[in-house]
Amino acid sequence: MVLTLEVPDDIAQALSGAGHADPQRFALQAVAAEGYRKNRLTQKQVGEVLGLSRIQAEDFLACHADPDEYEPDRLAREAESLRRYSESRNR
Repeated sequence: MVLTLEVPDDIAQALSGAGHADPQRFALQAVAAEGYRKNRLTQKQVGEVLGLSRIQAEDFLACHADPDEYEPDRLAREAESLRRYSESRNR
């Protein structure tokens, strides 16, 4: 499938000026990283869409898509669970 995005020239120039020589590549990377963060793409699929080896895809995701990002509520629940577990072990 081919996807085409229309971006105003000033935005494309801003992306190019921000160290992204290829705005199309930047957009593709953003889509791949977000797909991985949302658990819709696997590391292998990210590598395929970006044309990266397994190691390159792993490195890309380490820099762009932290799989351990937590929503604040989830983090609070897990912290409370760990606190209760720690207390039960110290009795």
